[in-house]
Amino acid sequence: MGFIKGLKCRECAREYPVEPIYVCEFCFGPLEVAYDYETISAAITTEEIEGRPKNLWRYREFLPIDGKPYVGLNTGYTPLIKTENLARVLGMRNLYIKDDSVVYPSLSFKDRVVSIALTKAKEFDFDTVACASTGNLAHSVSANGAVSGFNRFIFIPASLEASKIIASLVYEPNLIAVDGNYDEVNRLCSEVANKYKWAFVNINIRPFYAEGSKTLGFEVIEQLGWKAPDNVVVPCASGSLLTKIWKSFTEFKETGLIQDLDTKVFAAQAAGCSPITQAIQQGTDLIKPVKPDTIAKSLAIGNPADGFYASRVVADTGGYGEDVTDQEIIDAMKLLARTEGIFAETAGGVTLAATRKLVESGKIGRDEVTVVCITGNGLKTQEALQSHVISPHYIKPNIASFEEALEKINT
Repeated sequence: MGFIKGLKCRECAREYPVEPIYVCEFCFGPLEVAYDYETISAAITTEEIEGRPKNLWRYREFLPIDGKPYVGLNTGYTPLIKTENLARVLGMRNLYIKDDSVVYPSLSFKDRVVSIALTKAKEFDFDTVACASTGNLAHSVSANGAVSGFNRFIFIPASLEASKIIASLVYEPNLIAVDGNYDEVNRLCSEVANKYKWAFVNINIRPFYAEGSKTLGFEVIEQLGWKAPDNVVVPCASGSLLTKIWKSFTEFKETGLIQDLDTKVFAAQAAGCSPITQAIQQGTDLIKPVKPDTIAKSLAIGNPADGFYASRVVADTGGYGEDVTDQEIIDAMKLLARTEGIFAETAGGVTLAATRKLVESGKIGRDEVTVVCITGNGLKTQEALQSHVISPHYIKPNIASFEEALEKINT
């Protein structure tokens, strides 16, 4: 439709055609999709977007496909919830939760990026899709790949939570459990991708796949009445989600869909794997790889591919990076559940716990419009809460036993 210019190196700006490639052959910088914003601006209005089906493809002009959408027709447009109970606890007045714990079909924001990746893989005529994953991407590629008719190879660290492994196996992909952490899995996948002609969604299809994250940011602005928030707090694994949310904001500004953009972007990580937030706090662009040690396994990427770019966005927007302990993660998960009825996975606990610390330190104003990104469902990480929740009240099947328990509850 004429909206994509091609691929462009994020380092040297060298241009490439639209092909399944992801690294600049001259400087080895990462490639990303470049668009013709002048043409997009002339082709789209807020009114036209609002009249479209409520899925991620309502922002079609900003997404890197040539034909009709193939995957994700029921994905996206998740709730943006203005909190009351949670805001009261945190002493805030304009606190919103962007709730991707309910995104279709696999209950994490990864369904957004996979919808784009598999549609593009179909356009490139691949018959096999693959990924390296800490869990959520594995679920999404397994599910979306199944319904789309792809052969699927899913590579994961063997140490993943049992529930996350089962949540992939139910779709019957070829699941490869690797004796190593995510960074080791990813290195192996790079070797496999060089040998086999498969569409690795987060390797050779990565420039297209990553663009799907923008739809979360597009939705936030539309759901706020075509206004950008004052602050957005984003969990970081590779750092890609943070950079793409910011890209979505700038694209809406570039094409005139919003008039003002003065958003601060904040990065959230677990203390046991915080190379991005540590770099931000130290005021350096140098991302030092770490060995992950945290219950937030979906964020446990010790050598984040987009860490440098994420830290740059945070610095450029006047934001900050905050990391939180495992106990703070658990406490935040429980707080979100009991105040707003949202069961987030550990990554959501990271984001909310970081937000709380950012508010308490004054880096986020209590009256400012703040959006917290919840990126996955707590049903995926129930093991993290074992021994951290209250016990049931066990009774016999009679009224006397119930009233005995009720007396204990009320005292």
